[in-house]
Amino acid sequence: MTRVLGVDACKAGWVGVLLDDDRLDVRVAATIDALVAHAELSGPLATVAIDMPIGLPDKGPRRADLLARAAIGPLTSSVFTTPVRAALLAATHPEAVEVNRDHAGQGLSVQAYGLRVKLFEIDKWVRQATMQVVEVHPEVSFAFLAGRPLTVRKSTWAGVERRRALLQDAGIHLTGELGLSGLAVGVDDVLDAGAAAWSARRVAAGEATSLPNPPETFADGWPSAIWA
Repeated sequence: MTRVLGVDACKAGWVGVLLDDDRLDVRVAATIDALVAHAELSGPLATVAIDMPIGLPDKGPRRADLLARAAIGPLTSSVFTTPVRAALLAATHPEAVEVNRDHAGQGLSVQAYGLRVKLFEIDKWVRQATMQVVEVHPEVSFAFLAGRPLTVRKSTWAGVERRRALLQDAGIHLTGELGLSGLAVGVDDVLDAGAAAWSARRVAAGEATSLPNPPETFADGWPSAIWA
């Protein structure tokens, strides 16, 4: 029995889609520690796939981000360039902009800088995790699921239904309330966690592809790649 967890950030903290052979469960927790611990109450996890950069660059863009953009085609704006570690450690956004420009040749948005709390939460957690942990990007996963890049955004009704149908065809049935009533979890968060779970299952089975292959490694020592 192979149990995997796909994870996405949400306003409530983190949402996870747990796949246990042909069974599915959706979990929500304020921290990644709590989410994974909750998922492991019913058994160990083989793989956790997270929609969050793992492996922060020292300079320049990550190859993983560049290859992800190529893989998803028209929806490239959904892939943001991962800031360098030194920029994320900066005390203010203006300082971070200057640091990132010095190390990577470009600034960074307020939104990217605002992700630093969750980025460092994962950066810390992944080093003490007892299971395999990989980075994913849902739009890359959906492109692999469809066999071609998607052209409709997940913010549209057609985009939601297209992604839900792709997951349904893969045996991941995200329908009904899923126990999420009253929780700050968006439709796109659940779909993205479902796509992450699909990739986690492929990684656990040895069927996944990494972008790049092999992963690149920065000073933090973590192999950096997006898996699908």
